[in-house]
Amino acid sequence: MTQAANAAPRAGLFTPVLIAGSAVLMIGFAVRASFGVFQIPIAEEFGWARAEFSLAIAIQNLFWGIGQPIFGAVAEKFGDRKAIVAGVFLYALGLVLTALAWTPWQMQWLEVLVGFGIAGTGFGVILAIVGRAAAPEHRSMALGIGTAAGSAGQVFGAPTAEFLLQYYSWQWVFVIFAAVVLLTLFALPFIRSPHVASRAELEESLGQVLGRAFRDPSYIMIFLGFFSCGYQLAFITAHFPAFVTELCGPIAPGGMLSMIGITTTSALGAVSIAVIGVFNIIGTVTAGWLGHRYTRKYLLAWIYLGRTIAAAVFILMPITPGSVLVFSAVMGALWLATVPLTSGLVAHIYGLRYMGTLYGFVFLSHQLGGFLGVWLGGRMYDINGDYTLVWWIGVGVGAFSALIHLPVRERPMLPRAA
Repeated sequence: MTQAANAAPRAGLFTPVLIAGSAVLMIGFAVRASFGVFQIPIAEEFGWARAEFSLAIAIQNLFWGIGQPIFGAVAEKFGDRKAIVAGVFLYALGLVLTALAWTPWQMQWLEVLVGFGIAGTGFGVILAIVGRAAAPEHRSMALGIGTAAGSAGQVFGAPTAEFLLQYYSWQWVFVIFAAVVLLTLFALPFIRSPHVASRAELEESLGQVLGRAFRDPSYIMIFLGFFSCGYQLAFITAHFPAFVTELCGPIAPGGMLSMIGITTTSALGAVSIAVIGVFNIIGTVTAGWLGHRYTRKYLLAWIYLGRTIAAAVFILMPITPGSVLVFSAVMGALWLATVPLTSGLVAHIYGLRYMGTLYGFVFLSHQLGGFLGVWLGGRMYDINGDYTLVWWIGVGVGAFSALIHLPVRERPMLPRAA
């Protein structure tokens, strides 16, 4: 780690670590959230089936999940900043090489690099750093703010991609985004967090901690519950712009949307991702605040129930510009609100010593869900010509997650003495 193991965290909420870590998350997630905008331009240029690019994004999500515990372990073994540097360069390299791809299999395998890059600059590494740097009374709120920073990136990521595509080819937009990702290296000097752990935690090896966690039914339930979060978020990020473009009713000329420059359903699809991001900021900060005051497992159950109801109501009603924006706002408020609560739950039960790796494995479940949501969305669209079945699967797994969090034992699991 970058400082002595027994260093005390700073007392303030807005530490340099939180600000710098939030900047890394914001940029990384701005680029990641824009991939759905490229769905139609790439498919039209090469004549690919919808499933081809969907599989590329699905592979990206899968290897983001696989890479998360790996980068968490690298950060805890060799240092936080080394893990982040590796992630930044893999991210930028993957984007540049993706711009050179001209066959589906090339793009799909190059997304392995992008997925690992997102893992090295994403929640598993950054939130562990933020959690260690925060005082206990601020930890839940700090995790919420860090998560909200990723949401802020989503606000301008998809609209920026849509804007750039009006002037540049999708290949050049990928190269531009690669250069932007490299800018996160300027935040590294400020990312220095103490390693906060009790003496008993310091005496435990990573293998011992993982063994305790995987034998604990609560950890397995948290792992399984995070699956639906990844399924719903990845499916919507990858397919919702295309879904809105093709199924939404027309935008009225002279109406409020057209007056602010949204004249096509394609533009509305990109804006819907930004609306999700705006309300996500509110939702994640609120979740972080609530997580310090109320039982996290019950908050998670309510969030998943809210998502389930919102998705079911939306698909049962006519798809109009108004319903798209209302759904985006509601889903946005619940979007990443699960992240500060889930990461805080892992830290509360299993301690901070190996939080990055433990949360990384939980996040792997999230990304397995993400892989299935993105790939199945493209596959079912090519077979059925719509997203209805995939949408209802998302409703079902959301209800499952609401229920499976209820039996979790939310109390610290004391480490065994060596």
